[in-house]
Amino acid sequence: MYDVNKIRSDFPILTRMVNNKPLVYLDNGSSAQKPKVVIDAVSKAYSEEYSNVHRGLHTLSNLATDNYECVRDKIKKFLGAEFSEEIIFNSGATEGINTVSYSWAVPNLKAGDEIILSIMEHHANIIPWHFLRERQGVIIKWVDTDDNGDLDAQSVIDAISPKTKLIAITQMSNVLGTVVDVKEICRVAQEKNIATLIDGSQSSVHLPINVKELGCDFFVITGHKLYGPSSSGALYARKKRHEEMINFMGGGDMIKVVERDLVTYNVSPHRFEAGTPGIVQMIGLGAAIDYMQGIGLEHISKHETSLRDYANAKLSELDFLNIQGNSTNKGAIFSFTLKGAGHPHDISTIIDQRGIAVRAGHHCAQPLMKHLGVTSTARASFAMYNTTEEIDKLADALSFCYEILS
Repeated sequence: MYDVNKIRSDFPILTRMVNNKPLVYLDNGSSAQKPKVVIDAVSKAYSEEYSNVHRGLHTLSNLATDNYECVRDKIKKFLGAEFSEEIIFNSGATEGINTVSYSWAVPNLKAGDEIILSIMEHHANIIPWHFLRERQGVIIKWVDTDDNGDLDAQSVIDAISPKTKLIAITQMSNVLGTVVDVKEICRVAQEKNIATLIDGSQSSVHLPINVKELGCDFFVITGHKLYGPSSSGALYARKKRHEEMINFMGGGDMIKVVERDLVTYNVSPHRFEAGTPGIVQMIGLGAAIDYMQGIGLEHISKHETSLRDYANAKLSELDFLNIQGNSTNKGAIFSFTLKGAGHPHDISTIIDQRGIAVRAGHHCAQPLMKHLGVTSTARASFAMYNTTEEIDKLADALSFCYEILS
């Protein structure tokens, strides 16, 4: 049985009051709260076991290295990868995508080559490709959603041309919640020897992931959305693509020998992990993954699907609400505006007085905002610890908000 109250008790912050009201945290699409096991793991790593990793021969360094490196295998299993060396540690999806851009795309793409993006992409999966457009003459091709907010896999496939070298696409929109059939896109891309990068920042939190089944070349995750610490994350890079990648950052740990006129580099994945890493952050992410898997990704997904369906029904009753994106295949993410009343910033500010936290703005998705014909939205995004009672509170608060602003 899925015991949401037991899960809630694992998150200390959910017991606090905000503006004299119980906290209703619905900003999970931006960053999720942390269970006590993660907080404890971070505290223990700092207070009892901290040292720099790799090459140290003393007890604390060996212990920290073991705790740090075992997370690589946890992420490998979490993502369904085949080899641990396919998992490159980093600070999150932004660094992961930039690593692909600088390490793989820069040496492999030239002027006139094409990168396909969907209009739903987060800025983290847009700006690195604009760098290539500006600096190397690479062409960005955009694929739009339909009126329901769906992104048809075939529309992405149809955008492929002989000049297409990379398809970089989200598996779940952080604004619309739309889930994309990236497996079919990757299948066709593989047949045409086109590289694929999947932004799993949202999907990895809500859906079981298996990169081997998806058939992608690159997949990024962000730890702070996965109930782990900020500045933690990983890039999955298919082993065969490593041979096509150059080193991104230079420094300690990514080398073997350095001389005046010669440098030899470490093996993958360490050659892509320059400098002292986020040791404690990654240990915390490992604890978060253990926690999620202890509950079961399938159980979490089922609970959040029930929240999505309940919220969809409840919010649809509010005739003053404009909900952006009505895909039948979406996660528990709802972006909305009020009809003819107020700005999303007003919505967020007013309902915060009732202890309800939602995000307001363009959500780092300005091309999508322009496509939708809005400048910003308010967004309620749900997690494993949210409840139907909190959805009721959100609906009541939005009704109150509309009365004030209309």
